Amino acid sequence: MSFKENNCQQLSFTDSFSGLTVREQKALEKSWAKIFADEIFPAIDEKRFAVLYSDKASRPNAPVNVTVGALIIKELFDYSDDEMVENLMLDLHLQYALQTTSFEEQPLSDKSLSRFRKRCYDYEKLYNVDLYHDCVKDLSCKIAKLMNINGRVRRMDSMMIESNIRKLSRMELLYTCIAKLVTYLNEKQPDILPEKFMHYCDPNDFNRVIYHQRSTDSESRVQVLLDDADKLIEICNSDFENVTEYELFIRCISEQTIMENSKRRLLTKEDGIMNATALQNPSDSEATFRKKANKEHRGYVANLEESVGESGSVVTEYQYEQNIHSDSQFLKDHLGKMEKQDEKIILVTDGAYSGTENQSLAKEKNVNLITTSLTGRDTADIMAEFEFNAEGTKVLYCPSGHEPKSCTYMTPSGQCSVSFPRELCANCPYKNQCKPKVFKRVSKIITSKTASERAKTQRKMQGEEFRNYARLRNGVETVPSNLRMNYHLEKMPRGKQRGKFFFGCKVAAMNFKKLFNFRKGLGHYAQNPVIA
Repeated sequence: MSFKENNCQQLSFTDSFSGLTVREQKALEKSWAKIFADEIFPAIDEKRFAVLYSDKASRPNAPVNVTVGALIIKELFDYSDDEMVENLMLDLHLQYALQTTSFEEQPLSDKSLSRFRKRCYDYEKLYNVDLYHDCVKDLSCKIAKLMNINGRVRRMDSMMIESNIRKLSRMELLYTCIAKLVTYLNEKQPDILPEKFMHYCDPNDFNRVIYHQRSTDSESRVQVLLDDADKLIEICNSDFENVTEYELFIRCISEQTIMENSKRRLLTKEDGIMNATALQNPSDSEATFRKKANKEHRGYVANLEESVGESGSVVTEYQYEQNIHSDSQFLKDHLGKMEKQDEKIILVTDGAYSGTENQSLAKEKNVNLITTSLTGRDTADIMAEFEFNAEGTKVLYCPSGHEPKSCTYMTPSGQCSVSFPRELCANCPYKNQCKPKVFKRVSKIITSKTASERAKTQRKMQGEEFRNYARLRNGVETVPSNLRMNYHLEKMPRGKQRGKFFFGCKVAAMNFKKLFNFRKGLGHYAQNPVIA
């Protein structure tokens, strides 16, 4: 299939729009479709996706801008693929929004959207380039400009996204992985399976083994599963290493069990707890485990950067990873890909994004990183008065302005062990705040540049300016709830790559809704603090 740009965007004499009455045309032009057709559809860069198609002469592709536009509208109205294709044929709003009113036949078929997604997935796997993410980001920046948001003030937050999988006990997980492998072997090579394994192919066997045999000790049932697992390993003999069912089976066995005295048993706490990357459910092998705010999560986490202005806000960047990815790491990844900004950017976050390394990286990109809270214990205020060299390896002056007698930098901890003459500290007005350890000839204190910077940040947080930043940051909390309530995150497909694609569609749909409300004056935006 070869790439061809969609140039059929002008009204023709036979255009269905021309056949409408004046009243009908006015109604259509007052709807959301007019704004989408005028602002979003022309901004979709088709050439970005040309690499997905053959450069040889062949049957042309379905119009890329129509496909991308349909993916956004699909999330806007919570359509399935089939509903989107059917409604495009029958609904003039959709045809007008995608500028297909002049088409004799609508260009999308029942497989157009899924095939386009598959091409994007394959390209990203091969070249590590997410074309659709770049498209959504580009559209979001254009929407921000249309809403007079210059992007100099931004805020960031993350949100947990649950994978659509069932929580499995260890027994259920073992059974499921064994049953999937047995079912595969029964279809491909039934002659190698002993008769005793055939019960795993029965759809009702799961309930019989897990629930209907509760009179049998659970340890006995687990041991039967482990014995069957050992027998399967012997049967397969590494001949199925490229089979997904076998890979998941081996992963489960290696993560959940251990061989002891030539017998397999489950891992216990004494053996060392399993890490968060352990298989949660074979239906989604990439989902990871995380406990946050005393709540268990299995799945993924999205990070959102929102540009704000007096006229509203737009999500201009998003990231999507397994939920073991920390907020601090999200910020590092984001800043690492960002080019140095010509104008200073203010980025307001919560304390989870804080850290000396993040602050340094932000300064390199001309970004003023402001964390409105700090994680961990408070640092003594007096630490802000210690002066360090640029590398943080030496204390230059104490709060009283005295140079230390000696200073030793401890590389493992990043701290400085500082000594002063005993009489200086004994007569110092700050001795009750510094609390040095007093010896016969010297007084010692252990501190670090990190502690000093943290103390300075704590001071700033007491001012009115920081209270304004805190109020500004609070606005980003509405984005996760908006996405959950209006864009149905519970319907996200399994897997990191597919989930990221659908999440991008939902972000684009939400941003268009913000633009529509802005154009129609329907939004009631809280005034953001004016920040220079």
